[in-house]
Amino acid sequence: MYKQPDKERWTGRIDSESEEKSFRVHQKIRLLDMGQIQAQAENAFALLGFQCDEGVRRNQGRQGAYHAPVEVKKALANLPWHLPSDATLYDAGEIVCEEGELENCQKHLGQAVERLIRHRVTPVVIGGGHETAYGHYLGVRQAVGPETKLGIINIDAHFDMRPYRQGPSSGTMFRQILDEDGNAGYCCLGIQTLGNTAALFETAKRYGCTYMLEEELTLEELECAYEFIDDFSKNYDVLVLTLCMDVLSASAAPGVSAPSPFGLDPKIVRALLRYIISKPQTISFDICEVNPLVDENRKTIALAAAFCMEALVHFHRRQRAATGR
Repeated sequence: MYKQPDKERWTGRIDSESEEKSFRVHQKIRLLDMGQIQAQAENAFALLGFQCDEGVRRNQGRQGAYHAPVEVKKALANLPWHLPSDATLYDAGEIVCEEGELENCQKHLGQAVERLIRHRVTPVVIGGGHETAYGHYLGVRQAVGPETKLGIINIDAHFDMRPYRQGPSSGTMFRQILDEDGNAGYCCLGIQTLGNTAALFETAKRYGCTYMLEEELTLEELECAYEFIDDFSKNYDVLVLTLCMDVLSASAAPGVSAPSPFGLDPKIVRALLRYIISKPQTISFDICEVNPLVDENRKTIALAAAFCMEALVHFHRRQRAATGR
């Protein structure tokens, strides 16, 4: 289920072979075999793929997210390098879901995320369908222990709190987590009224989920969103951040499993990512539901790569601020 990283995907434009300020990501990336991981000093980050859309298939969505980790990494390769020279960025390969073995693959993803965190490497997980978030959560929970208060912030058009009597899918993860984990809490930003049934709103209320609607998230009212995030975050020792790309307007992100006609502007999502990652409790990030098979001119892939780079830059800035460097 584990596929080692492939150097062939890390190619792109070369503006200079010696001047680091002109480098692009493909000139700085290092390959990490998860079987050979060693503890890092600081400023280490890893891109870990989860090649899976079995959860999307079970949830009756548009399949194709399986291909996203490789394509997003290819788009990342040509972006300018904006981390310092002492930062280390790894491609940690992919966890691959074959033959419908979703639950087993989620466990393997959790084990990989746990190993990264325990070796002081910040995980940036690239899904895959949003079922990625459950495996991501498993790894964080295993790394921080059962008593740690763990808050999950989901930027998403959907609650993903459907019943899972017939098995888990890309629409059940957060209900699963709250059923299993009495020390976890859930906040969702970008909920669309027309993307969720009345029953799902009732479920969210019953489980104590806090949320903001898509129409409440505007560039003019971002301070209100920040206060909302602060109110949620203060109750938790650790935060996990997950982004479902279907929260964005379909015009900005057409290549997703469930396009959103009333979705968010990319600048709003970028601002939310920056703010949440700036919090010292935020331990990791995942990005999900990019579907290269239905993308338009690779615009969703490019946007996902940009969000990954934003996450890396702001994780580093927070770490630098914490050490006073």
